[in-house]
Amino acid sequence: MSEVNDFKDLRIWQKGMDIAKKCYFLTKQFPKDELYGMVQQIRRSASSIPANISEGYGRRSSVEYKRFLNIAQGSINELQTHLFLAESVGLCEKKDIESLINDL
Repeated sequence: MSEVNDFKDLRIWQKGMDIAKKCYFLTKQFPKDELYGMVQQIRRSASSIPANISEGYGRRSSVEYKRFLNIAQGSINELQTHLFLAESVGLCEKKDIESLINDL
């Protein structure tokens, strides 16, 4: 097991970053009129996942870390909802979101 010296060493943070990057690439194909709608919602909820993990880790308290992990879990649930909605209204294909959903 590798040593954790920084939040960037956390595998959960790394996975969150990968998910956020995938969401940014996915939403690049959305129509321009969704830039301030669904694109922004997906990107914000996705970037909130690793952001809350790193913020919680930085608090240096297990209670605070757990609290921020719970917030990150809420962002995961929010992201799933936005992805399901984007697919259901035709902004993307089911195949486009399947791997993202499975990663969550």
